[in-house]
Parts: sequence; C-alpha cells; structure tokens
Amino acid sequence: MNTLRKIILTGVALGAAFSIGQAATAEVGRAAPDFALTDINGHKHALADFRGKTVVLEWVNPECPIVMKHYDKSGNLPKIQQAAAADGIVWLQINSGHPGAQGDYDPAKVADWQKRQGSVATAYFRDQDGKVGRLYDARTTPHMFVIDGAGTLVYAGGIDSIRSGNAADIPKAENYVTAALADLKSGQPVRTKTAQPYGCGVKYRN
Repeated sequence: MNTLRKIILTGVALGAAFSIGQAATAEVGRAAPDFALTDINGHKHALADFRGKTVVLEWVNPECPIVMKHYDKSGNLPKIQQAAAADGIVWLQINSGHPGAQGDYDPAKVADWQKRQGSVATAYFRDQDGKVGRLYDARTTPHMFVIDGAGTLVYAGGIDSIRSGNAADIPKAENYVTAALADLKSGQPVRTKTAQPYGCGVKYRN
C-alpha cells in the first residue's frame, strides 16, 4: 500500500471515529439526545432515567422579559407545569447561560425564584458550559421541547403562537406545549411538531 493511500484511509477512519463519538443533535421525529446534568439540589439526572414518561424541556432565564411574561406577569408556565405534574409528566428547566450571565442565579436564588413563581418543575439545571443547550439548539428563553415516553422528540419550538411580550396575548394564543401534551395523552400524533421560538437569546459563552 502506497503512502498516499495510507494517509487517505487513515483520514477516513479518523473521520468516521470522530462522527461516531459525537453526540447526535436534537431532531423532531427522532430519539431525543440523552444528557446528564446536576440539578440545583445536587442530584444528577439523565434524560434516559425518565424513559417511559413524557418529558418537557424548558429553557429558562428568570430575568428575560418574555420569561417574565409567562411567569411573573401571568402565572402561565407555572399553571402548565402544575397540570403536567398532575398527569405524571417530567418537567426539566434548563438555564444555559454562562457564569455571570443575566439570570444565572445560584441554587438558593433559583429555589427562591421558583417558590415565588409557584413553579413545580421536576428539576432545574444550570448548564453553564452550554453543552446541553447547543445539543438541542436551544435559541431563546423560553424554548420548549416535548419528548414522548418512547424517548422521541415530538415538539420543538415556541411556547405559543403569538410572539409578543404582552401577557394579554396569552389567552388569545394557541399554546403548542399544552396541545402537544394533550395529543400524547389522547394517544394521537402531535399535530404541531415545530414552531418558531421567541424570547431572549440564550446567554451562551461566546
């Protein structure tokens, strides 16, 4: 085997190994990429731990005005979380802001914020290196993802159909998350699978 051919084959092999080693990125209709994070109470969770249950991923930044629209100004997201919890749905909040970014609260401040908002999320994670956020291509706060019991990503996008900062628009909007959860509960395919997310940009480290 000549030297040039050896170099080419080695390059192909390395490229294949690199591709296999990389985590798959999130894609609606395919298996949701697994991840593991430690919550604000020091407990480690992997997405795979919740196989068999519907899971909602909510990208969050407590200081984002659009997040405030759905929390402080309306109580919208806590109400959805409470209804989901009653149905046994796992709700994971993820903040992918870098250390010191807007809304990057320490665990005690997160817990206080959740209590004041009436949040009943299963866990809250600080994804400070942004790895999970980038894995899911989370772009805004909020950015919502719904995963069915088989581990398939069935919805990704904005929380609802009216992309505004006005809490008065919430009752007029179609809520894509509650619609997806209702479809899953009734055993029907999720009708709206993707929608444009809106809100503040996730504060990744550049």
